[in-house]
Amino acid sequence: GLGSDGTVGANKNSIKIIAEDGGFFGQAYFVYDSKKSGAMTASHLRFCKECSIRAPYLITTASFVACHHWPFIDRVDMLKYAAKNAVFLINAPMDKEKVWDELPIQVQQQIIDKNIKLYAIDAVDVAEKTGMGRRINTIMQVCFFAISGVLPRDEAIAQIKDSIRETYSRKGEEVIQSNFAAVDAALANLHEIKPGKADSKVNMLPGMPDNSGEFLRNVTGKIAEGLGDTLPVSAFLPVADGTWPTATTMYEKRCIAVSLPVWDEKLCIQCGKCAMVCPHATVRTKVAKNVDGAPAGFKSADYKGKEFPGYKYIVQIAPEDCTGCALCAEVCPAKDKANPKHKALDMEHVDIHLEKQRPNFDYFLSLPEVDRSKVNVDTIKGSQLLQPLFEFSGACAGCGETPYLKLATQLFGDRMVIANATGCSSIYGGNLPTTPFCKNPLGQGPVWANSLFEDNAEFGLGLRYSADFLYDQGRGLLKSLSGKIGDVLVKKLMDNPTKPLVDELRSKLKNVNSEEARRLSVIADNLIPRSVWIVGGDGWAYDIGYGGLDHILHCGRNVNILVMDTGVYSNTGGQQSKATPIGASAKFAIAGRELASKDLGAIAMVNQKVYVASVAFGASDTQTLKAFNEAESYNGVSLILAYSHCIAHGFDLSKGLDHQKLAVETGLWPLYRFDPRMKAQDKPLLQLDSKAPSRPVIEFLEKESRFRSVRDLDPKRFEMLMQKNQQEIYDRRKYYERIAGITTE
Repeated sequence: GLGSDGTVGANKNSIKIIAEDGGFFGQAYFVYDSKKSGAMTASHLRFCKECSIRAPYLITTASFVACHHWPFIDRVDMLKYAAKNAVFLINAPMDKEKVWDELPIQVQQQIIDKNIKLYAIDAVDVAEKTGMGRRINTIMQVCFFAISGVLPRDEAIAQIKDSIRETYSRKGEEVIQSNFAAVDAALANLHEIKPGKADSKVNMLPGMPDNSGEFLRNVTGKIAEGLGDTLPVSAFLPVADGTWPTATTMYEKRCIAVSLPVWDEKLCIQCGKCAMVCPHATVRTKVAKNVDGAPAGFKSADYKGKEFPGYKYIVQIAPEDCTGCALCAEVCPAKDKANPKHKALDMEHVDIHLEKQRPNFDYFLSLPEVDRSKVNVDTIKGSQLLQPLFEFSGACAGCGETPYLKLATQLFGDRMVIANATGCSSIYGGNLPTTPFCKNPLGQGPVWANSLFEDNAEFGLGLRYSADFLYDQGRGLLKSLSGKIGDVLVKKLMDNPTKPLVDELRSKLKNVNSEEARRLSVIADNLIPRSVWIVGGDGWAYDIGYGGLDHILHCGRNVNILVMDTGVYSNTGGQQSKATPIGASAKFAIAGRELASKDLGAIAMVNQKVYVASVAFGASDTQTLKAFNEAESYNGVSLILAYSHCIAHGFDLSKGLDHQKLAVETGLWPLYRFDPRMKAQDKPLLQLDSKAPSRPVIEFLEKESRFRSVRDLDPKRFEMLMQKNQQEIYDRRKYYERIAGITTE
């Protein structure tokens, strides 16, 4: 299965039905990595009517194999586990007549050699038509019972429906009925596929392409193919110091999107909002002098603006890396007046555009990156012309955290050092075998490290101290070697150090035979001032790592803290944190949290010397951009609290931007910037960037299942919690207004 498609959950239900209700002995084991979604999962189910199961082990000879995600078919050798006369079920996004011809020739041959019985269903199509969205788990579970013969079909279907009602009872009757409809539709759309000849033109793909390099092919590629356990220790010698190559997610090409955004260049107003909100950096914008060598079908438009006269403006999609979350289409403001449903970006089925867009994206990447000196990074349009140095992560489709990280890498990524707390951001940020942080054409990019959950703030401060030490040492050596290097070069490096100047310095140092020259050559990159970022979620910042964070808030050093606030422990199963809102259901607060969330921003403001900002890119992208630029330019501690919608909130993430707007309009998440530099200008330190609440908080709460479940459990208690939440919003607003010097009646 594909992470987040519900496969593991469905198989947990299946083994319960078989072993608990069906009278079988049973055992299940689930193999998956720590990526948030989009990675492969493997479910090993064993059961027997007569014999007991005495020891757990993985299955290597299976009587039933299923592929729930079609793109795995040419990347993973699943049928090596299939026994003779086994059954093979595929989720195939095509007509049944085309399935055999689209299989890789190696898979065709295995089916013939092992006399495997082949079944197919277009589960994605069934899911969409029955209101299940992307989740195909119930559909594939029905197919398993229908063709495996483990239990009588009618008995199995009845138990599946009982399991659905039990599993989704807290999510409402609508969800239950959608699952019931999917059960019935699955049986009608399941087809047996008769094997033909092994003559397919499709071949199995390697884990990493041939041009990726020896280490990536032999190590990263093997792990990607699921063969990591076969690698000897000696294979890891190139990374024996604990570092790992960056810029490798570009090779994965996961193809997990059901639909892709399609650009209408004639309608586009070139605002850059689509690239800004894209969680996976798959929507890119660029300017080019000409596109003469472009493939047929490559789109561009004349650039609107004074910065690049005569240039072409391009919006391009990375088709194999897009997750199909639709945030770009949701945010697009350019509508066709004759047909308001048509925008400059519309979502269309992936099959229509995948093959066309592959060469277009390759050509887009070959175009030169923009000259940063000509870009106004204070505008959304300008900032989004910069290359993102965080791309194609394993975060959930529609993730509310990753756009903030992507933006930071666009603005400061060529000199970023990141200390990342354990949590969602450490999983999609530093999970192996591939890494989403990448490099610009000069080879510069973010340096990323993860220590522990509880000590990330202190760890980041250590990175700041070490960066400052090496910076000072490098400048001292530069001055002492000035006579041998050249005064002109030294002055340039002292005033405005750049990567080309550092490369020139290293070239000259080769001709200087001294210990000081050798040391300077080693640390020369540190002459470019580091931008140190301490990154994590609310579980780290508000709870487990708060002691260290409090220490950093009073350290006075030039560090930037980014807290991506989901209001819940998203990575570890949905426990409440001190950022969980009043009335939200979470683990350890199933009946709804009673206490108000910690006001980390107000705590930091008391220090008076910390830059603090509260942002939500879906509510105000310009305020978010301004806060990031102000925070990084502040020579001291800066803290950005970033509202991050999350799959744990219980709503369709394609509506994440609307959720962020509603959170701000109801006052649940106020926008502000607290800048100590304003004191010198005799201005209020706090600038409230959002208006007073204009809508009742219930309008926000009723949109998310984490609040609705509390209402359904105890309506009277929920009413009490709602009123408490509304009062807390009012009190906090008044508190901020006093700090900002705003007087109201």
